[in-house]
Amino acid sequence: MTIPSTAASAYAALQRIAPNGGAQDLLKPKGEGGSFGAMLESAMEKVVAQGHATDMKARELAAGKGDLIDVVTAVADSEVTVQTLVSVRDKVISAYEEIMRMPI
Repeated sequence: MTIPSTAASAYAALQRIAPNGGAQDLLKPKGEGGSFGAMLESAMEKVVAQGHATDMKARELAAGKGDLIDVVTAVADSEVTVQTLVSVRDKVISAYEEIMRMPI
C-alpha cells in the first residue's frame, strides 16, 4: 500500500539523486552511447553515492557534529531509494523470465 507521505519522500529522494531532470536524469547514461548497461551502471552509481552521503551524516552525528533529524531523513530517503531499486530489479527479472518462456 502506498502512503502519500512515502510517495512524496520517494519523489524528494529522486530529486536529490537527479536534481536537474528527475527520473530522466537518473536513467541517462554518463558516457557516450545509450546502452542499457550504461544506464543501469549510472543509476547504481547514484544510489551508492546517496548511501555514502547517508553514512557520512551518520558519522557526523556520532562525532557530535550532525543533526539527528538530518540523519533520520537521509536514512528514510535511502530506504525509499533501495525499495525502488529492488522493485525495478524485480520487474527486470520478471520481464526476463517472461521472455525466456516465449516459444521460439
